[in-house]
Amino acid sequence: MPSSVKTYQDDPAVQSKRWVILIVLNLFTFMSTLDGSIVNIALPSISKNLHLAIAESEWVVTGYMLTICALILFFGKLGDMFGKIKLFKLGCVIFIAGSLLCGLSQSLFSLVASRVVQAVGASMTMSTNQGIITEIFPATERGRALGLIGTFVSLGSIAGPSIGGFIVSGLGWPYIFWVNVPIGLIAIILGWLFLPRDLIKTRAKLDIPGSLLFAASIVFIFAGLLLSQQTGFRDPRIIAALIGGVILFSIFLFVESRKKDPMMQLELFKNPLFSLSIFCGFLVFASNFCFNIVSPFYTQDILHLTPSESGLVLMLFPITMVVVAPLSGALSDKIGSELLTFIGLLLMVAAQIGLASLHQGSAVALVCMLTAMLGISSGLFQSPNNSLVMSTVKRTQLGIAGSINALVRNVGMVVGISIATSTLFGVMSHEAGRRVTALILNRPDIFIDGMHVVFIGSAGICLLGAVLTGWRLFQARKRKGQTRQTV
Repeated sequence: MPSSVKTYQDDPAVQSKRWVILIVLNLFTFMSTLDGSIVNIALPSISKNLHLAIAESEWVVTGYMLTICALILFFGKLGDMFGKIKLFKLGCVIFIAGSLLCGLSQSLFSLVASRVVQAVGASMTMSTNQGIITEIFPATERGRALGLIGTFVSLGSIAGPSIGGFIVSGLGWPYIFWVNVPIGLIAIILGWLFLPRDLIKTRAKLDIPGSLLFAASIVFIFAGLLLSQQTGFRDPRIIAALIGGVILFSIFLFVESRKKDPMMQLELFKNPLFSLSIFCGFLVFASNFCFNIVSPFYTQDILHLTPSESGLVLMLFPITMVVVAPLSGALSDKIGSELLTFIGLLLMVAAQIGLASLHQGSAVALVCMLTAMLGISSGLFQSPNNSLVMSTVKRTQLGIAGSINALVRNVGMVVGISIATSTLFGVMSHEAGRRVTALILNRPDIFIDGMHVVFIGSAGICLLGAVLTGWRLFQARKRKGQTRQTV
């Protein structure tokens, strides 16, 4: 690339193939997020084939999510230092290798180890994709491009159970991993052909103490949250893990605040727009995963839909989101992002309140409408919010900003799962008068009561986000008014 070219946006060759580059990024974005959720539906088959207890097989899911969250900030910093595109390419190769090894695994140890390899590659791609998009796409198209990335993130996260069900039924559990190999190889070839060389790098040293402290804190906190789904939060080991994780994270923040080149650049959070957008993204993912956990039980065990019928109903969420998110991203490029995120969250609150009113005799058409409404509202919110996050940082900080955004997304998923399961089974246990961790035969009313509390809680989470985005919208309009008066 000529030395006179200072940015990708100045290079006609890069601009002519920017949408192909986006396709490559989206392929791996979809696969890496899909593999976080697709395994859940295959766990019974994996447990039977490898002769595992269900509790043991949960580590196939937990190990993947733990590794991604523990390493994602480290790779975000590494991408800023050595090149985001170089790191993305390497992550693609590692992810495909891990996928191949997962399908070949014949024991719990080899499968979990292979999932860790897969997660290392996934965290490399997740931590760099948004930064690459922000560098390549001009401001007039950035919202649409980031919106498509956000769409494929949510599509992969939510569509996993439906796609996994078809693959496991037709081909067997190894193919939920092997399906990544041919698609990934095509994406890798396209990446090598179309992805440009890295332009922007920073001179900094690796923050080894910060990296280790952050990884340890994530392992403790996430292990506590994920394992609490089986034992509850009263287990002393869960309490100790959570307290230990909070202490380690506090030490991490203390160490980072005194470093010249920290792994997590805390100065980013001094920007209220960045902090608010990141926090609202966390709230939305936590809320959506409350729905993701509860809705399959409701549609299959309460409404008595078949798994395939349930899958079709729940697929309305990602389908409507796929349609709306790019439109929302394109619209945010023209009218700004603040209004769209506010409208999206208000619509999300309404959908969650509607879900909280469902009961045993609710019409399937109503469930479909509310599910689609949730997908539309998420599509309206995600694209503009991602654009707000990435547009508030310097070009040399895009890698770490993108990895923080991806980290918060994954944290939101885990917190949403923990809130949903803890609330649902907590309410059911209270009404049943004993510890409950599954549906009670012939007592749908107890599940419905627990589900209502979950959705009221998730509506409250979205309402908090709506209030915050409303304040952000007010401040943005206030700034525009002051600018006009000055002119």
